[in-house]
Amino acid sequence: MSKPMRIWYQSYVDYENGATYWDKLRAHLADIVDPGTTVDVHGITPHDNYAHSIVEFRCAREVICNAVRAEREGYDAFIVGHFQDAGLYEARACVDIPVVALGEASMLYACQLGQRIGIVTINTRYIPWFHHQIRKYGLEGRVTGVHAMKFEPGQILAAYQSDALANEVVDLFAEQARPLVADGVDVLIPGGGIPMLLFSKLSEHAVDGAPVINGIPIVVKMAEMAVKLRRLTGLGASRVSDFIKPPPEIIEEFMNNPKGL
Repeated sequence: MSKPMRIWYQSYVDYENGATYWDKLRAHLADIVDPGTTVDVHGITPHDNYAHSIVEFRCAREVICNAVRAEREGYDAFIVGHFQDAGLYEARACVDIPVVALGEASMLYACQLGQRIGIVTINTRYIPWFHHQIRKYGLEGRVTGVHAMKFEPGQILAAYQSDALANEVVDLFAEQARPLVADGVDVLIPGGGIPMLLFSKLSEHAVDGAPVINGIPIVVKMAEMAVKLRRLTGLGASRVSDFIKPPPEIIEEFMNNPKGL
């Protein structure tokens, strides 16, 4: 049996506003982890309920603090379970446990499945953010198109309580995906954990032959692998450039000054 492993899964939705989503997410996580792995879902309040960079910025601060808390509480890895990956680089710079993220992991793994990747997100306001992510990850030549549906994050949660709305989301995703496939995209990514989980019940999900990936098991397996590699070899994030670790007193200053005062 594998050595026990504890993973903190950081959702950007809280239980109060996404109870059905959380319950289904917990069940999905329990189905996909290795024996001995425990994944605890944690949320953010106020939750990410509006597609805008200022909301991502607010959530990112809590994510960074929670990564530090996760390490101090003995977790073996921290997952940013939000496709926009807000706070990822900063969290990775602050802790020594592996920090992996839904957007980055999904894009990197999709590159092993096809040459050109397309993303369909839930709202057009996320499109510029996604293009920033793609450039940050150096994937401009691989992730070549981003389209969007027209949901707010809070609105799409209702699809977990309505089969009719869930089917509508599947159809709207396909409507936005088809032009990407026609333009040469050969792998599709739903741009968010909420639609990924919603689509997870669809076996061999594809649009016009292009597979639609579920990034949740991908990011969980990458977290498990990162923990195993750290245990085997000591492998961790580079401290040379983007992930230089600040001194302890600077981390404490950040943790103890939530309003920047």
